[in-house]
Amino acid sequence: MKLDVTELTVFTVLLLAVTVLGFLAARWRRTRAMDDLKEWGLGGHQFGSWITWFLIGGDLYTAYTFVAIPALIYHVGGAGFFSLPDLAIVYPMVYLLLVRLWSVSKAKGYVTTADFVRGRFGSRTLALCVAVTGILSTLPYIALQLMCIEAVLRTMGVDGQWPVAVAFVGLAGFTYQSGLRAPALIAIVKDVLVYTVVIAAIVFIPLKLGGWGHIFDTAGHKLAASGTGRTALAPQGQLNYASLALGSAMGLFLFPHTSTAALASRDRKVIKRNMAALPAYSLAVGFIALLGLMALAAGVVPLGTADGGTDSNTVVPLLFHQMFPGWFAGIAFAAVGIGALVPASVMSIGAANLFTRNIYREFLRPAATPAEEARVSKLASLAVKLGALICTLMLTPQFSTDFQLIGNVIILQTLPAVGLGVVVRWFHRGGLLAGWVVGMAASLWMLYRIPNPATHHAHFGGSALPLSELGFDTHMTMYVGVLALVVNLLVTVLVTLACRALRVPDGADETRTDDYFHAPAESAKTPAPLPRPAGPVVAVRAESSPS
Repeated sequence: MKLDVTELTVFTVLLLAVTVLGFLAARWRRTRAMDDLKEWGLGGHQFGSWITWFLIGGDLYTAYTFVAIPALIYHVGGAGFFSLPDLAIVYPMVYLLLVRLWSVSKAKGYVTTADFVRGRFGSRTLALCVAVTGILSTLPYIALQLMCIEAVLRTMGVDGQWPVAVAFVGLAGFTYQSGLRAPALIAIVKDVLVYTVVIAAIVFIPLKLGGWGHIFDTAGHKLAASGTGRTALAPQGQLNYASLALGSAMGLFLFPHTSTAALASRDRKVIKRNMAALPAYSLAVGFIALLGLMALAAGVVPLGTADGGTDSNTVVPLLFHQMFPGWFAGIAFAAVGIGALVPASVMSIGAANLFTRNIYREFLRPAATPAEEARVSKLASLAVKLGALICTLMLTPQFSTDFQLIGNVIILQTLPAVGLGVVVRWFHRGGLLAGWVVGMAASLWMLYRIPNPATHHAHFGGSALPLSELGFDTHMTMYVGVLALVVNLLVTVLVTLACRALRVPDGADETRTDDYFHAPAESAKTPAPLPRPAGPVVAVRAESSPS
């Protein structure tokens, strides 16, 4: 691509502006020094309804939504719309779970989901497994954000890895300096840009292409001619579509970045309001997904790669490049770039908190001070970004969406301990450990068995396992995450029953029933207290509606 100076100038100015904003965020709503993990990694629990709305929205709706999903639809058609039923399922599912998780975390001082598992099941080892799983699942997700930024830069005519490295140096800098406050503040800018671009795209592009009817007709003919997809879902893909939507929904709020954003909320009511209001984002996601069909109708041809393949992530950037004037295309590219930086920042913070609290402090430095915790978490966030870069070199799935879906396969194996653990305490810690081990082993084995027809790699080609690999006489596929989770749950239940029958000692549960239904007294809208030495658990008070 030829260098487009106008697009690059607008893109660069906006990214520099949000980078400066990220550094300035260090002083925004700060109640104490940033050398405290709860202040750096959870924003001091100061975020109200609007800030939480932008933070969680910016955290969930990433460059994956803006670039990778439309690119998938461009290639396979209707099967790529799995993200819509996924979003319809997820919010009712997690409404109760997140409110309970916030309450018990606030009452007991938990910073991560692994902290909760440690207290709930009395097992350091199980908490370690949850922490490691969270960190590993985050790496491919951050790698996807990297790939989307690279696709935007290539579309503007900027090749090579150095521009992406420069962008992530800025990301690393403001994350280190400002912690969770940086993405929370930048997420407001990100959402304004995204909604501006989406509204312009769904109004202007269809007018330029001859209307929605022409778009669907042209896209349908091109998908049928390519032999790679169709606008309607093929019968052999229905099982994978359903399992993918369900598995993605169950795993979405298990990721460390989403739970981190939720735990930063000021009180229970903030979580409730956001779980009720966030489905409004789904409308925008539906329109964003249609960009893939618009690209087909517009005759967009993805840019090539060094190995002779195609970079599907360039589909949406090229559509904007062709349809919009240069100055507005630069704004659209900045929306994608910022839409990658915000979640990548929260992801690195969430993973760093897991390392600091559940590996470093638990096993290496039990006497670590709050200042030491914050310093280690800052350094760990840098290491996570480096791990994401390595992940882009090791994994070569057919579609970039599989970077997120592979991470989701891994994080789903913590659902029995985290998701179900918030509701019930029946599982034995030995059963949960056994289920996690078998579930992770099954996940890796099945992912290894998936070939990649695009690159001719024999393994790790995606997340949809042909059921013929399991001995079934069928051409249908199924999402690996759901299959592995079924194995995990089966082993967990069987081992739990065996442990109960053999009277194997279980871990002690340090939480109380009231911890899940009441908001701690300090969540009231009063000035935050000055730093003080660690003391007893904060008292709780009853709410009028224990929901």
